[in-house]
Parts: sequence; structure tokens; C-alpha cells
Amino acid sequence: MVDSPSTPTRQRPSTVTISSYLLYLFLACQVISLIITLSTIGKTRDVLREAYAGSSADGAEQVADFFFAFGLGSAILVLLLAVVLGVLAIFNNQGRNGARITTWIVGGIMVCCTGGTLLSGAAGGFNTGGSGSGDMPSPEEVRRRLDEALPSWITPVSLLLGVVSLLALLAALILLALPKSNEFFRKPAAAWEPPTPGASYPGYPQASGQPGYPQASGQPGYPSTPGQASGPEQPTAPPANPSSSDRPDDTPSTDRPGTTPPSTS
Repeated sequence: MVDSPSTPTRQRPSTVTISSYLLYLFLACQVISLIITLSTIGKTRDVLREAYAGSSADGAEQVADFFFAFGLGSAILVLLLAVVLGVLAIFNNQGRNGARITTWIVGGIMVCCTGGTLLSGAAGGFNTGGSGSGDMPSPEEVRRRLDEALPSWITPVSLLLGVVSLLALLAALILLALPKSNEFFRKPAAAWEPPTPGASYPGYPQASGQPGYPQASGQPGYPSTPGQASGPEQPTAPPANPSSSDRPDDTPSTDRPGTTPPSTS
């Protein structure tokens, strides 16, 4: 939104600035999470294949491939949405109200996804019960194999990144809804400017002779433009009631029948 010269300059509040920084932090956490996922997802697939190798259940061997595709696709999707939030943070700093609304929509989706991932990870990490059916490995056995194959810092770091991401995103969305932020995103009214002396209001032309009114050339009462040829002269109409002095001859005509000339004696 480009402000006109008559629009007062808006000062960005600290709530909007901090909200943008928190969105950048959320993006950074998702980038780190994607790097961790790419570095460990191959090893995770190998462990799952070994765990389900001796299973006789239909499709058990495809569990590892499904987990690999689902985990990689989810990580990339979350990163793309985080990039969208980072771009929206730039427009939020410019006072774009549409960007703020879009941030609430995308941020709400990301809150649900991040919160669901944290709950799922917490449930799987503390799940020590359960048993496999038949020759299927139990969740406890799968978790034990993953802990042995993966570095010990993977689980706590992933949990920490998820918590920081969730808290940063929630705080950013709340800061955008505060009253100071609402005033910044509200469209400002144009400032009133007094009229310039000698200028006319729009839609009301000035009368002839007032300052700033253009004079038409070639019309009665207006000076002609120098160098401009004047129009052809119009014939002058005869007077409506000529006086007796303007008549050529006051002597009555004697050529009319029935008239008698006056006596000269």
C-alpha cells in the first residue's frame, strides 16, 4: 500500500516487528528440522525394514517405504508453509492487512500440524507398553531399535525445536491481534489540506475576471491573443426606428396618384 503525499506517515509498532521476528524464528526451526529429517530418515527406513522383515502380515514390508515417503513429504510441506509465513512477515511490516489475515490462516494450520506432531512424538517416546500381534514387532521393540540406531540427541533436539516453533508461532499470531497492531493495519484517513488562494474547488469553475480563470480569445469582452487573426466583420443592421433627420428626403412624393402638390403662392 503506497501512501499518498497527504496521508500521514504511520509508525510501525513493536508488536508487529516482534511478530515478524518470531515468524522468522519459526522458519529457522523448520529448516533445522528438515535437515535433521533428511539426515536420519534413511537410517530409520533401514531399521523399519529389519524390524518388519520376518513379518508374515500383508504389506508389512511396505511400512518402511510408506514411513519414508510420508516423513519426507511432511517435512518438505511444513518447510514450504514456513517460507510462506516468512514472506508474509515482510508484508506485515509494510502494514498489509491482507497479509495479516493470510498469516492467521496459514499460522492456524501450522499450529495444528506442529501441535499434532509434538503429541504424536511424545506418545511414541513414552509408549513402553503394547505387544505385537503374531509375528509383528511391538511398538516397544521398534522404538528400542530406533534408539540404538539413531544418535541420542535426535529425540530431545527434535522435541525442543517443536516446542520452540509452536510457542513462537502462537506468540506471533497473538501479537498481530493486539490493539496497537490493529491501529497500524487500519487504513489511515487522508489529511485535509486548505485550498490554495486563487484556486477553484473541483467542479465549480470561477467567474470571468477572477484570478486563475482562463480568458477566451476572440469573444466580446476578452482580449484577443496577439498574432491571432480576427474573424470576418459582420454587417451592421439598420436602426429599428430612424429619426426624421436620418431620412433622405422629407418632401412628400408627388408621383403618388391622388395627391395634390401644395400651392406655392
